[in-house]
Amino acid sequence: MEYRYLGRSGLKITEITYGNWLTHGSQVENDVATSCVRAALDAGITTFDTADAYANGAAEEVLGAALASERRESLEIFTKVYWPVGPKGPNDTGLSRKHIMEGINGSLRRLNMDYVDLYQAHRYDHETPLEETISAFADVVRSGKALYIGVSEWNAQQLRDGQALAREAGFSLVSNQPQYSALWRVIEPEVVPASLELGMSQVVWSPMAQGVLSGKYLPGQPLPADSRATDEHGGKNTIKDYLDEDILSNVQKLRPIADELGLKMSQLAIAWVLQNENVATALVGASRPEQVTENVKASGVKIPAELMAAIDTALAPSIIKDPALTVSPPTRVA
Repeated sequence: MEYRYLGRSGLKITEITYGNWLTHGSQVENDVATSCVRAALDAGITTFDTADAYANGAAEEVLGAALASERRESLEIFTKVYWPVGPKGPNDTGLSRKHIMEGINGSLRRLNMDYVDLYQAHRYDHETPLEETISAFADVVRSGKALYIGVSEWNAQQLRDGQALAREAGFSLVSNQPQYSALWRVIEPEVVPASLELGMSQVVWSPMAQGVLSGKYLPGQPLPADSRATDEHGGKNTIKDYLDEDILSNVQKLRPIADELGLKMSQLAIAWVLQNENVATALVGASRPEQVTENVKASGVKIPAELMAAIDTALAPSIIKDPALTVSPPTRVA
């Protein structure tokens, strides 16, 4: 497992991060989730990503319990704040000072930890003054409850505005967590150049496009049983836009490229995002320990330029690059 620096900071993180968005506390039983975390540790992953809103706090609890026996200083723990949590009252969402302060305390309690390494704004909050949000994050850092601050799905101008205020407040934003894959490239035209300018890395989610780039969804064939596409607990809704026959056909064109590199298609998808110099780590989840063991084999893979070009050619009709699709909700969702 290889490490990369997070933004222009001194923090090193594993270039593959274990994330528990759609699994812990919802899709899989706690003992299976714990087995997946143990598999991640055995594979050399020390960086773990979660959020307070995942399974309404249960994901943080499961992750904290699974890591309880580990040396805290040897781990990098990420969590997030913004989406509705708890009873979902009017102040249980957003990036107000109240919600951020209550959010970090709640996350630490569920994780059973004294601090997190990275605390992230899960979306941009149009209803709270950015100055209030950044001031609250500065106080979280000064209190020692979070060592670094990042954001998720902010556009280029939001990153610039937030970083300017953060530096005035005595800290820096080190990362942005966007969706990014060989199919979904909306960060490339504007967000990545801005991030390079601002000293921020990408912590990318869905590098396998919700599993479609694994190649297991075949055009004209029934959906695989027990897959994300048939999961009624949330997975089905996240993948549906990728199950277009043309997209599935184009994805199958990647199979000979993966074979040439000696990779599975899932490993190729993860390795592809890691070719971007602005990507610090790729978030990968799992519902079975063996998935973790396979995914980590993407670490350290170098894809030759001619094969990167071949991937572009194969997927060209299905690639989305419109930077306007980097959008935070216009109002808080309760």
